[in-house]
Amino acid sequence: SSLHRHGSTVSDGENKVVEAKVAANPNPNLPIVNKEAYEKLKMDEVVSLCKRRGIIFPSSEIYNGFAGFYDYGPLGAELKRNVKDAWWKHFVIRREDVVGLDSSIIHNPTTWKSSGHLDGFSDPMVDCKETKLRFRADQLFYAQIIANDDEEEKILGYVCVQEANDADMVKAAKKQSKKILKAQGLSGTKTKAFAFKELTEATEDEISM
Repeated sequence: SSLHRHGSTVSDGENKVVEAKVAANPNPNLPIVNKEAYEKLKMDEVVSLCKRRGIIFPSSEIYNGFAGFYDYGPLGAELKRNVKDAWWKHFVIRREDVVGLDSSIIHNPTTWKSSGHLDGFSDPMVDCKETKLRFRADQLFYAQIIANDDEEEKILGYVCVQEANDADMVKAAKKQSKKILKAQGLSGTKTKAFAFKELTEATEDEISM
């Protein structure tokens, strides 16, 4: 059979191609997403691209930067504005139970004390003895290195990694685990999957190890 479109005939082969394209991408207005590209993408590559294209830079980068602050280039400024506008439209304009507010983040110190920010909020920091770097404790996760032995569970040590996606955390943990096992003369020992916990949940005995 064949289809007729504006006086012309579409063959069965062409019809199947169209059906395949629709099945792969139900919404023709949206591009087909390459899932493999996102799985292989690394954060360092995104950061490098942003710098090369002038999208976003760490603030004061030439003076070793300033954590948590960023400068936006021409493309970055436009991107940031579009994201803010889309967010505002979705969460404020389209809702009847939400109104906008734009207030100063600089207040009299008494305001922060009254709100409990000075007395009730703290960010415990952790210093790494090897790298000499400092991390927020709530952004670190630890896991036991357990020998994969059916007879008994033997803890061979602990690994500690920074918060990231699951794949990167496991990769970092395996790298540390190999070093620890090698130092103990246990290279090649099979271990169980890592069960990560927040470092803030660690006991004193676990931290001492």
